[in-house]
Amino acid sequence: MTSRLDLLARDVAALTPVRTFGRVASVQGLLVEIRGAERALSVGSRVEIEARDGQVIPAEVVGFKDDRAVAMPYAGLDGVGVGCRAFVLDTQQAILPSPAWLGRVIDGLARPVDGAGPLARGDVAFPLRRQPPRASDRQRVGAKLDLGVRVLNTFTSCCRGQRMGIFAGSGVGKSVLLSMLARYTRADVIVLGLIGERGRELQEFLEDDLGPEGLKRSVVVVATSDEPALMRRQAAYTTMAVAEYFRDQGHEVLCLMDSVTRFAMAQREIGLAGGEPPASKGYTPTVFSELPRLLERAGPGVPGTGNITGLFTVLVEGDDHNEPVADAVRGILDGHIVMDRKIAERGRYPAINVLRSVSRTMPACNTDEENQLVRAARRLLSDYDDMEELIRLGAYRRGSNADVDRAIDLYPALDAFLGQSKDEGTPLDEGYRRLAQILAGQAAA
Repeated sequence: MTSRLDLLARDVAALTPVRTFGRVASVQGLLVEIRGAERALSVGSRVEIEARDGQVIPAEVVGFKDDRAVAMPYAGLDGVGVGCRAFVLDTQQAILPSPAWLGRVIDGLARPVDGAGPLARGDVAFPLRRQPPRASDRQRVGAKLDLGVRVLNTFTSCCRGQRMGIFAGSGVGKSVLLSMLARYTRADVIVLGLIGERGRELQEFLEDDLGPEGLKRSVVVVATSDEPALMRRQAAYTTMAVAEYFRDQGHEVLCLMDSVTRFAMAQREIGLAGGEPPASKGYTPTVFSELPRLLERAGPGVPGTGNITGLFTVLVEGDDHNEPVADAVRGILDGHIVMDRKIAERGRYPAINVLRSVSRTMPACNTDEENQLVRAARRLLSDYDDMEELIRLGAYRRGSNADVDRAIDLYPALDAFLGQSKDEGTPLDEGYRRLAQILAGQAAA
């Protein structure tokens, strides 16, 4: 095991006797133009801008304009003016994760924000923008993963190493569903990325939803909505890098990210500020190139390592599930879970629309008996959905259709089965047992 003295010696060896710096030439909105150090910089390089009040502001080079480097800050630009020095950092964008990070809350630059002291440093640097394993080297997805939420376990079964999207409008309950997954999923390690979300929700989530037991096996990466776009994007990269570290240690990792849409919005801000042309709904071309680069990092590892099971929320604007980001993410992931506002308004949580949700590992991951149960339940729900308006209006007469009659009889029990309190976890086998009882016309135990 590497000692602290060895780590210190490594850091000292990495120091250079000469520091290269340029000077701020102009500040325009979110962009800082730096001249005099352009030959030492490239896209993705990190710099530290020395403000006039002595504050040091980290920034990243996002492009070049004529003979100047164009950078975006990770913090506010108060105190920065023409002539301020911008020091070039030699270090690559990487983190040094450690098992001691479990139970900690960090920001997009891997700095602790929980007031629990400095973070331990690992031995191996993990690049923030690491390439995923080659497709030919990856294992296949593993056995089914118990998510603890019976509607997901039965109707959209998830395997180890699978990547699923949770598509929902605002206020439909996706954060509550994430808290249930974080608490009940049978995974070794949970890495949770809160990207561009409300700051007031962090303590509520940690104390009420995740709880002390859940936090023990979790690393939480947070960048709130008021932070600069570069920090929000960086938090997503840090989330994936931490998950990759624990996967390479042989752990089964559950990576939860809320939300991919906020990551896309941050990338759109960066692209527009850098002069990219807007494309679909104002999203720039780099948004659609960065999404697969981020999401492909989750999934099965190479032989001898663990897996990253990814569940990514997608905030659909105006409940339009065909808007550009939702459409792009749906094509990348291995399934989609659709949350429906109408179901939430009826008071059933989690408000998952089973008929619109798909897991691409089904039915191959199920036994024949399980597939028969799921198909029979889907048919009943579909029959009821087709005739729901007539049933509610009293226009349907019993005896007209035997299948619809059975769907009406069993619907109350099925609807209760699909709902679940956030304080209740249901094991994988228990869900199938209860569903079989309902279809047999028995009261679920």
